[in-house]
Amino acid sequence: MSPAIITLLFLAFAIIMFVTEKIPLALTSMIVCIGLILTKVLEPKEAFNGFVNTNVILFVAMFVVGGALFETGMANKIGGVVSKFAKSERQLIVAIMVITGVMSGFLSNTGTAAVLIPVVIGIASKSGYSRSRLLMPLAFAAAMGGNLSLIGAPGNLIAQSALQDMGLSFGFFEFGYVGIPILIIGIIFFALVGYRFLPKDTQLEDDGAFSEEDTDFSHVPKWKQTLSLIILIMTILGMIFENQTGIPLYVAGCVGAILLVLFKVITEKEAYKAIDMQTIFLFGGTLALANALEVTGAGELIADAVIGMLGQNASPFALLTAIFLLSAVLTNFMSNTATTALLVPISLSIATGMGADPRAVLMATVIGGSCAYATPIGMPANTMVLSPGGYKFMDYVKAGLPLIVVSTIVSLVLLPILFPFYP
Repeated sequence: MSPAIITLLFLAFAIIMFVTEKIPLALTSMIVCIGLILTKVLEPKEAFNGFVNTNVILFVAMFVVGGALFETGMANKIGGVVSKFAKSERQLIVAIMVITGVMSGFLSNTGTAAVLIPVVIGIASKSGYSRSRLLMPLAFAAAMGGNLSLIGAPGNLIAQSALQDMGLSFGFFEFGYVGIPILIIGIIFFALVGYRFLPKDTQLEDDGAFSEEDTDFSHVPKWKQTLSLIILIMTILGMIFENQTGIPLYVAGCVGAILLVLFKVITEKEAYKAIDMQTIFLFGGTLALANALEVTGAGELIADAVIGMLGQNASPFALLTAIFLLSAVLTNFMSNTATTALLVPISLSIATGMGADPRAVLMATVIGGSCAYATPIGMPANTMVLSPGGYKFMDYVKAGLPLIVVSTIVSLVLLPILFPFYP
């Protein structure tokens, strides 16, 4: 059996296990990771490379930074302030999505989610609303906000790099031509209808820094609360000015985490407690599957099969729809960055073969690849809210699929107008 077929079988197994949750998500992820080694699809180094992925390092660092904000009670204080302005659950959802979406346009969408999760948990604690109703909209807004600018998401830069090799490029805000309407309509959708699809109640984990118990923070020195906020802000600024300083996001996060322990804002034990290992194992393990889809050509087989079904004389709109939907489906099982990296060269080949505008084809690929709402592994932010929100796989499907439909409709209306295949 070829490595590509074995990889597709593991993909099918992962999808079935993720949907049914007969075994824990992280365990499914590790079974796939180890299985790919045992079947010699991947070398051990390739399979476990996901655990030293920069996003995983960022997760660990920001769990500590966020944990400090929660352990000191600062998240609850901020939550109390926000709760005064948002008087209902729907107003809170809108406020969180607006803040997250705008920040994600200029700061890494993963980094934005990482720094806002403890704040939103504090808001939930102070307002009395379930955190499971607030954290998922945060993750979705982070994904949508990534398309406001060129630097909002890694996939945008992957497409830009491929275009520059052809002597073309996207403008800094060109992704926003489609991304801004998707974000605005997505927020309106959640305010009017989408909130009904959010889980009504979830089973939360009892351990970890984000345990939602009524803790008395009166004994915590004020300097610790203040310093936890200052270090968070410094970390965010470090991420915002990543290009100017040359310091990567994950390094900025690590600096913030180290400073918190060094200045005894939180103890070493509390820092370890803040790290959510389910997120680490789930994300690290599924990156092995994403890697296998890429190196074995299994992902390309899926893409070729879909495009091949259209035939040689497909209309530009049919091709646009196929590329967009292929990106949207794959991104929910491969991560948005991996999906874009896989499909960009395929999309360019299609554009060249049809004589279509490469910018238009890549824009459809990137926007479709950002629709990672329906699974906890589609993008890092989805994975990060899994444990704090107490979500199950189907919670993402129920809330995320309608948003994918909305985003698809908006995209298929705007893309042919703003980025026609044959200008």
